Amino acid sequence: MSERNDITRRRVMKSGAAAAAAAASTPYFFTRAFADGHGYLNAPKGDTVTLGFNVPQSGPYADEGADELRAYELAVEHLNGGGDGGMMSTFSSKALKGNGILGKKVAYVTGDTQTKSDAARASARSMIEKDGAVMITGGSSSGVAVAVQALCQEAGIIFMAGLTHSNDTTGKDKKANGFRHFFNSYMSGAALAPVLAKAYGKERKAYHLTADYNWGYTTEQAVKESTEAMGWETVAAVKTPLTQTDFSSYIAPVLQSGADTLVLNHYGGNMVNSLTNAVQFGLRDKQVNGKDFQIIVPLYSRLMAKGAGANVKGIFGSTNWHWSLQDEGSKAFVKSFGTKYGFPPSQAAHTCYVQTMLYADAAERAGTFNPCGIVEALEGFEFDGMGNGKTLYRAEDHQCFKDVLVVKGKENPTSEFDLLEVVEVTPVDQVTYAPDHPQMAGGNLGTCNSGA
Repeated sequence: MSERNDITRRRVMKSGAAAAAAAASTPYFFTRAFADGHGYLNAPKGDTVTLGFNVPQSGPYADEGADELRAYELAVEHLNGGGDGGMMSTFSSKALKGNGILGKKVAYVTGDTQTKSDAARASARSMIEKDGAVMITGGSSSGVAVAVQALCQEAGIIFMAGLTHSNDTTGKDKKANGFRHFFNSYMSGAALAPVLAKAYGKERKAYHLTADYNWGYTTEQAVKESTEAMGWETVAAVKTPLTQTDFSSYIAPVLQSGADTLVLNHYGGNMVNSLTNAVQFGLRDKQVNGKDFQIIVPLYSRLMAKGAGANVKGIFGSTNWHWSLQDEGSKAFVKSFGTKYGFPPSQAAHTCYVQTMLYADAAERAGTFNPCGIVEALEGFEFDGMGNGKTLYRAEDHQCFKDVLVVKGKENPTSEFDLLEVVEVTPVDQVTYAPDHPQMAGGNLGTCNSGA
């Protein structure tokens, strides 16, 4: 795809004046007592380097956070030479040797984002200031990701985003110090629409329930635009609080709306509860407009499917990765994770493991922990062997481009983990968009900040 190759190989130029301006604007609390002659913030001293794992250990996305933390701990084990090495053996880059990063043993600190932006920023700031973390990663909310990414840009620390699906993370809120391995809302819409048209036809009336924050907004927009383009009509779109646990009052109006399809732009515990309420109201047993009523979950995970149980059967959605994939990288990761924890990893675990490995690899290839060296090593980086096939980190927005999975709840699961089946592997070309696509409008990547 020549246009994509053209777009992705152009480098973001870093001017000395812009870098100086970024450094000058860095708040005092990030610069005091950090001068060590290396010219960047938190340059490791001694024989260890510290990474900061900032995950939701409480709140509606706590299940995802627990699996993220497991993956981070496994990645540290592999980087330090323990276990079977996981995806280090399948990764197309061979810079990692299992002797830490640049010869330094990897240590880590953790924080609880509580699925709240303010709490996430506070814990990230503590890791940077008090613990000397040279990289922050994690999160299971796009609101959290955008907030922490901005903090890391301001501080001069690399942010390797965890589970964040909103277009905003690498769209209007993109930052030079931030990178995302997860797919986004646009990609879900682009992957789902053809599958939904084939399964349910091109004349549907859709009702959206949407989590009231940036991820919900961009997912609603992406799914609306992709389904309306194929002939669907959107009859309503209603925002729901992230803290909501009982969605009964939101489900009841769907029955009076004339909609024959409910789109749940919810994630984690929100999706489990809203889907459960929808099934309790009998939506899946109804016929509207001469059609069987359908429910769609644009962003799925194994953990959500487990929480919702039999309610997910036959329901379509998209996912970033799934443990049943048979590429060598996925098999190696599933084996390592399963041996350590006794069950297969979620897509959140996969993303966080890969992000840790990609940071470590970038440092090895750059020969430094300097954030600007990491940025240079990751921009336009193409690799394979980490699941989902060949992958690119586009220089213009630091978004990862790879194949996207469309999944469906299994009708006859064989175990508590075998709940989703992959029905379509959407090729990367189908979900690739120009950096200035309208859904990504606004924002400026800017230049890297080393915190010097």
